[in-house]
Amino acid sequence: MFTACCPLILASASPRRRTYLSRLGLDFSIVPAAIDETCMPDESPQDFARRMATTKAKTVAAAHPEACVIGADTVVALDDRIFGKPENRKQALAMLTALQGRTHQVTTGFAIVAVNRNIAEIDTVTTQVTFGTFAEPVLRAYVDSGEPMDKAGAYGIQGIGSFLVRSISGSCSNVVGLPVHAVVRTLLEHALLRIG
Repeated sequence: MFTACCPLILASASPRRRTYLSRLGLDFSIVPAAIDETCMPDESPQDFARRMATTKAKTVAAAHPEACVIGADTVVALDDRIFGKPENRKQALAMLTALQGRTHQVTTGFAIVAVNRNIAEIDTVTTQVTFGTFAEPVLRAYVDSGEPMDKAGAYGIQGIGSFLVRSISGSCSNVVGLPVHAVVRTLLEHALLRIG
C-alpha cells in the first residue's frame, strides 16, 4: 500500500514491529541498535520509552544518514513502576499477579530520524490495559507456556496472553510494540512515505 521515499531502516530486532511494517507493504532493512537499556533513577515510563526510542534511532541514523530510521521502545508500567521482561518464571508469575484486576499502562516511544532531511520526530503513545482476574494455577499454566519470558510485563496480547486482557483503551498495535497509526501519520507528514 505504501512506498518509502528513501531507504527505510527499523532500528529494532522485534519480530512484531517487523510484521507491522511488512503488512504495510514497505521494503525496509533491520539494523538493531546496541545500546544501554538501563532505566535512570526516577525516570518515568514515558521518559524512558522516549529516551530509548530516540537513542536507538539516532545511533543507527548516524551510520546511515541517507535513510529514514525508525526506533521504538515499549514499556509496561503499573503505578509508574516499569515491568520489564521477566528474568525467570518466579518473576513472570509475580508480574502477572501484580497486574491482575488492575489497569496498567503500555507506552511506546517512537523516533523517526532522517539525518539528510533534517528530520527528528519523537513521540510517545500510551494505551490503558485492564486485566481480568484468574486463579494462580491459570497464571502458572500461562508461565509454563513460555510465552511470558521474552515479553515486557510477562504477557503477549497478540498471543496466548490475550485471555488475560479484559479491555483496552487506546491503540491496540501500541500494546504489541508499534503505534502504527502515529508512525504512519508522521511518515506521511514528512513525505517519507507515498501511496502505492
